[in-house]
Amino acid sequence: MNTIGRFDIKKYVAITFACVLYGVGISLFVDPNDLAPGGFTGLSVMLNRLISVETGTVYLLLNIPVIFLGVWKFGWRFTVSTLYAIVMVSVFTNLFAMLRPITLEPLLGAVFGGILNGASLGLVLRSSATTGGTDIIVKCLRQRFPHLKTGSLMLMLDAFIIGMSGFVFGNLDSVLYSIVSVIATSMVMDMVLYGRDGAKLIYIISDKAEAITPRILKDLDVGVTYLEGSGAYKNVEKKVIMCVVKKQVAHKLEEIVKQEDSSAFMIVSSASEIYGEGYKSYFGELI
Repeated sequence: MNTIGRFDIKKYVAITFACVLYGVGISLFVDPNDLAPGGFTGLSVMLNRLISVETGTVYLLLNIPVIFLGVWKFGWRFTVSTLYAIVMVSVFTNLFAMLRPITLEPLLGAVFGGILNGASLGLVLRSSATTGGTDIIVKCLRQRFPHLKTGSLMLMLDAFIIGMSGFVFGNLDSVLYSIVSVIATSMVMDMVLYGRDGAKLIYIISDKAEAITPRILKDLDVGVTYLEGSGAYKNVEKKVIMCVVKKQVAHKLEEIVKQEDSSAFMIVSSASEIYGEGYKSYFGELI
């Protein structure tokens, strides 16, 4: 029970810190520069101009029906932490709106607002929560239309909201800067969630597989899988070494192969999505 309590405290401290970052990003960078960077955040900024209600309050009101949808579809366990994040985002957004904007330069607002929002969203998702809004809507749509990709659904929703901002603000520049903000948010969120997990997928065909494999396992601490292969020309059975290594150590593996068998045949390709130990978790995707 104590362990669970400590875990929950750490989780909600992380969510609270993330919501502070989100509030700063919206109130001190995005909102003052008339940017609507997609999602319910963008809708809240636009509605603030139309109905003169604080952006954080609009964000909370928009999320009320979404929370009920989340409870219905995914249960309270998933929704409680999300509800907490939504309330904290609303509170900190309104709180920081009382301060002077850090910049009134739209490009700086888009970039730094996007960076702060991306870091915040990444931290919230790592804490097994969401900030509500389109996250939950996309999660529901994915259940109904599993053939549609999460990224595609998010892109369509964001594009629609950003497009609307051009009419609300009467300024095409706001649309373009909002796109910059969305790109910055996406890049930073991926960095926070997954780190720099781009990797190399390597196949090694060698007569000295038994010499190469122990060095990969010991020197690089990288898992290895043997595939059974057969040369078409000589019809000789061979072991094919398959492994995935992070980009930073790929050159070390190539050096090992060169030292053990300079005539080895090696295929190196990029692997952008890797799931399993040391990389992304199968269960880490919330939407």
